Amino acid sequence: MFRDRSLVAEGSRLRRTAPLLVPVVWGAAAVAWRLWCPLAREPGLPMRVATSAVFLTVGIGIVLGVRYGLARELSRVRAVADATQQVLLRPPPARLDGLSVAAGQLSASRGAVVGGDLYEAVATPYGVRIVIGDVRGHGLAALGAVVALLGSFREAVHDEAELAGVLRRLDRALGRHLCERAREEHPARSGRAPEHPVAEEFVTLLLLQIRPDGLVEVLDCGHPAPYRIGDRRVVPVPVGEPLPPLGAFPLPADLEPYPAVRLLPGETLVLHTDGAEEARDHRGRFFPLPTVLAGAAREAPAALVRRVHAALLRHTGGRPADDVALLVVRNDRVRVPAQPAEPGLRRTRPAPSPH
Repeated sequence: MFRDRSLVAEGSRLRRTAPLLVPVVWGAAAVAWRLWCPLAREPGLPMRVATSAVFLTVGIGIVLGVRYGLARELSRVRAVADATQQVLLRPPPARLDGLSVAAGQLSASRGAVVGGDLYEAVATPYGVRIVIGDVRGHGLAALGAVVALLGSFREAVHDEAELAGVLRRLDRALGRHLCERAREEHPARSGRAPEHPVAEEFVTLLLLQIRPDGLVEVLDCGHPAPYRIGDRRVVPVPVGEPLPPLGAFPLPADLEPYPAVRLLPGETLVLHTDGAEEARDHRGRFFPLPTVLAGAAREAPAALVRRVHAALLRHTGGRPADDVALLVVRNDRVRVPAQPAEPGLRRTRPAPSPH
């Protein structure tokens, strides 16, 4: 097994150095031309022009070889990042128990496709359960907390009958992650001060449950409230008294989900992280999220996510200052009206007994 690993590592090193092989050969040929070729030592303009052409060719070859190698490495890194996003922030199913769902994220880190925001939607026997959260900071440093929370959520939603039980599982998972981070970042072990201290890390989070009758129950840990779109009206959803962010303070002993709203057929729920409403343009004006949502009220969830992302990029000049995550849910369940009983199936009153 160790031999196989060494062979794989050797092959990887050869692939990385292969693009530089041709420039190195050209460089060796140019040096040999200059040092040992008698024609290169002859005076005169033609020989100087020939020597300059040789070295110019070598220089161009080296630049092109390095550029080709970097382009291949960047392509491999992007492929790994795309695969990571598909596993970590996988796109939710387009349909969940009669609900249309879409989600997307804009990362503030240049070249990154994942960041410090998280979201997930899962259909369970207790209803469709949704989480959206924002880890303090953004970019690759926050991925550890995102992994811990999403892994715990995907298991807990099926195991816990109560929404409060799911939240406690998430809190414990984040606590374990922070303890492991603290051990790894201790100066006695790492030899340096941590770049992102664990003591400063917390997660704002919104946990929802949409029951079959459309009732939305919410547990809000310091996260922005979602919006409800219905009849071209965009209104914030009440979430009750907010809980502290996860990781900042212990959860209270009594956790009771807040019955926020009943999502009627045709209505849409838009969950977002604070990067959406706090995004500013070059004049310092905040992004008008409710106005954009009102203009896209009739859009399908996937189209609405694209519309908001495009508007955000225009507003910020293509450079959002913080990660932005959106998750859109539309109730496509059909309300079936009560049907009158058919005449042939009406219960007839029994005839009176002659006795």
